[in-house]
Amino acid sequence: MREEAEAVLRTDPVMAELIDDHDPYSEPDWSEYERLSISIINQQLSTASAAAVRERVFEVLDGEVTPETVLAADEAELREAGLSRMKVEYVRNAARAFEREDFSREGLAGVPEEEVVTRLTEIKGIGEWTARMYLLFVLEREDVLPLGDLAVRRGIEQLYGDGEELTRGEMREIAEGWRPYRSVATRYIWAEYESEG
Repeated sequence: MREEAEAVLRTDPVMAELIDDHDPYSEPDWSEYERLSISIINQQLSTASAAAVRERVFEVLDGEVTPETVLAADEAELREAGLSRMKVEYVRNAARAFEREDFSREGLAGVPEEEVVTRLTEIKGIGEWTARMYLLFVLEREDVLPLGDLAVRRGIEQLYGDGEELTRGEMREIAEGWRPYRSVATRYIWAEYESEG
C-alpha cells in the first residue's frame, strides 16, 4: 500500500520532496487502546508537553497501558504524572468502552469511517479530532484528511500557501490530488511540520 500511495503522491512536487525527506512511519507499534490514550493525553498540549506527560503516565502504569491497568491505577498518581482530572476521567471512560466493545482493527474492519467516528465520539472525552486520529493511526484508513488538526492546517499553509492563511475549502482542493491516500500525505505533512518546529 505504501509504495502505491507514494507513487500517487509523487505526482505532487511538494509531496515528492517530503517523501524524500521524511519517514513518518517510525512510530512505535502501540495497541489500539494505547494509541487512543495517547490522543487523549495530546489534546490541547504542545508536542513536547504531550510527550513528557505521556512518558510519566506510562511510567506510572509500568509501561502496561491497558483498560485494566488504567482503571486500577491510583488517580492521584495519574494526576501527578500530568493528567488533569478531566483527562483521567477520559482515559477511564475509554477504558470502560474498550471493555464493552471491540474497537480493534479487526472489530472495526468493515465499519464505515463516519460510523467509527460516531461510535468513538459517544465516549465522553473523545471528540471528532481524536476519532479522526484513531481512523488514521490505529485503523490505518487510507483516505483521512483531518483538517480539524492545527498542525495539518499550518503545515498545508506553509507548504502550499507560503505561510498565508488558506480556507479549509482551499486545503481540500489541494488534497484532491492525494486521493485515495490523504492519510499518507497527512503523515508527511506532520513530519515536515514537526521537523520545522
